[in-house]
Amino acid sequence: MTMSPSLPDNDRPPPARFAFDRYTWKEIAYLLANLPMAVAGFVYAVFLVGVGAGLSVTVIGLPLLALGLTGARWLGRAERGRARGMLGLRVEEPSPMPRGLRGGGFFTWLWSGLRDPVGWRALLFSFMRLPWGIATFVVTLVGLFVLWPVLPFIARGLTNADRAMVRGLLSPSDELERRIAELESDRGVVVDTAAADLRRIERDLHDGAQARLVALAMGLGLAKEKLSDDPEAAARMVDEAHGEVKVALQELRDLARGIHPAVLTDRGLDAALSAIASRCTVPVTVSVQLTGRPAEAIEGIAYFTVSELLQNVSKHSRAASAAVDVWRSGDRLMLQVRDDGVGGASLEGGTGMSGLAERLGAVDGLFVLDSPEGGPTTVTAELPWRDRAGVPAKRVERA
Repeated sequence: MTMSPSLPDNDRPPPARFAFDRYTWKEIAYLLANLPMAVAGFVYAVFLVGVGAGLSVTVIGLPLLALGLTGARWLGRAERGRARGMLGLRVEEPSPMPRGLRGGGFFTWLWSGLRDPVGWRALLFSFMRLPWGIATFVVTLVGLFVLWPVLPFIARGLTNADRAMVRGLLSPSDELERRIAELESDRGVVVDTAAADLRRIERDLHDGAQARLVALAMGLGLAKEKLSDDPEAAARMVDEAHGEVKVALQELRDLARGIHPAVLTDRGLDAALSAIASRCTVPVTVSVQLTGRPAEAIEGIAYFTVSELLQNVSKHSRAASAAVDVWRSGDRLMLQVRDDGVGGASLEGGTGMSGLAERLGAVDGLFVLDSPEGGPTTVTAELPWRDRAGVPAKRVERA
């Protein structure tokens, strides 16, 4: 962990001067307060580690350690507040303990508490501060009586080291915090997408196949009643019911294909993408250049991404032609859909494009849209590549 004394421009204190200004007195007060704070933190850290480790063979040792790490978070917060108020150091607060883990039962809470990196870093900070607190207290106290002409410069050097320690051990990791925020957002997107898909399937079944099957049952019941009195009418009703069965079966096939097409499972992306390209109202050229098949989940996401993009081409682009390219680049599966239409597609306003971008982002994917007014439109998508056993896919080009 790097503890660099360099500070951003907006966090730099004013230059040190021989005159004792308000900022210098704050730095001196901070250095003198280091000793009591360091003693309290050191005693807490030693007591917690000693008692927690000593009692770890009992049922209360590990819970006590987990509670102590939560208390270490409060010590870290106090030190950040002290540095913010007396040194003008802007340090963001780390992420709190996840709420879901708090309500997940005793053992979930225990495990999350014991592996809390924020608590452990605050505990390390408290443990290592004692010699530094003694040194800064002694140097600052002596400087007030002996070295007072140059004390502002001494205080500035010592507090710069304090700033580095606070930033290094008590500030959140920017990359980690960003990743946590992304994962929390992506989890919500995945849950919302799954719920929307379930509602769509339920609606399609209720409004489509189920309604036809109910009508079929009623028609067959009426035909049964007329069978003895009016055989010809009963025959016509059975014939109509036969037609309804065919339509219901086709709707069920379409619904099953919308969930996961059989051609994708059996033959891979090349055949599956060629199948959806053949149903597009715009002539589409498909080029798949893969030496193997990705994992089923990645393959399915790639298929449905291209499917929705081609639906947009059919409905909105007014294009004369389109092209789909699929290839692998390192550990990424690349998709590109182009059309020569009118352009103007956007990710704003909750459009289908923004939904695709959110879905790809939920699996560490990337979605890039280039669609100027007047066209052409190019959509490039990336997905993480994960291998799976299967028949290698060859380069296939179809129009």
